[in-house]
Amino acid sequence: MPALEEVLYSGMIGEGEAVYEFERRFGEQFGLPRALATSSGTGALHVALLLSGAGPGREVITTSMTAEPTNTVIMQTGATPVFADVDPDTGNLSPAAVQAAVTERTAAICVVHYAGYPADLAALRAIADRHEIGLIEDCAHALGARYAGKPIGTIGDSAIFSLQAIKHMTTVDGGILGLRDPAQTLLAKQLRWFGLTKGVPRTEVDIKRPGFKYNMSNVTATIGLQQLDHIDGLIARHCNNGRFFDRELAAIAGIKPAVVLAEANPSYWIYTLLADNSDEVEQCLAAIGVSASKLHRPNHFHSAFAPFAGPMPGLDSFYQRLVHIPSGWWVGDEDRQRIIDALAKG
Repeated sequence: MPALEEVLYSGMIGEGEAVYEFERRFGEQFGLPRALATSSGTGALHVALLLSGAGPGREVITTSMTAEPTNTVIMQTGATPVFADVDPDTGNLSPAAVQAAVTERTAAICVVHYAGYPADLAALRAIADRHEIGLIEDCAHALGARYAGKPIGTIGDSAIFSLQAIKHMTTVDGGILGLRDPAQTLLAKQLRWFGLTKGVPRTEVDIKRPGFKYNMSNVTATIGLQQLDHIDGLIARHCNNGRFFDRELAAIAGIKPAVVLAEANPSYWIYTLLADNSDEVEQCLAAIGVSASKLHRPNHFHSAFAPFAGPMPGLDSFYQRLVHIPSGWWVGDEDRQRIIDALAKG
């Protein structure tokens, strides 16, 4: 890749113009008014949580149906994760359960658009506004999705995207923090870089709040810039495959697609189906060489998170029936038809 070679030999492989260009283009391409590049989606989420006021003595309403970093980073701020139940047909946070979990200690709601399917943002935004708490969108699975005609990540007070190796697009590893309030930009940049202010001489700068090393490098940003040239077509293929499965699976007894909200346009990072017998579906697809699984373990099954869990019947129902099947850009027309034929026979 000539662009990458140029950066590697430029003498400037740390944070610089390639990063700033990547932030600008990513924000424009995905409708974010302010986009800050980070070393990982987890780092972006850590900063978003701190901006929302998460810390010791505070709570963050979250989901157990997610990858573990969503909740480990909440604990790293010193805040307590409060698990709200999910809708049994979507796997996303139930607004009614979120409302019931709000207390005077709540700093924010962290909503994960699980598997690339947008959650009920209208209801969650209303809850956040009513209680004057932050709404953080974890869009790690949902690049390119939309809700009520708006790009995902633009309805919360902040949003994070993952550019880790297996996401819609990758910078090998990396993330994006999207901000709604421009007044938070300086503090976010300081938290991304030890608490220091870029552009101020080191002998003159004053750290008021310690930060972290969450910056992106020019090397990974250059990879990201090349990815941006092609990502719209790749996401379109994810969506094409997802809508194909929505149509075809609805006709097969014993399984059904996860529900897509009327306002939502998923980006189908992975496809979510719900089965009367999820083990049989996994075995059926394994027989034709297709990997299918539940992907994530509900976080409250881990000892570290178990103390924060109460009854979650919606999650129990969702997880019992859950099966993920591949719907990425690499799934061709013949591949997806083979999956449907196997499930119809099985």
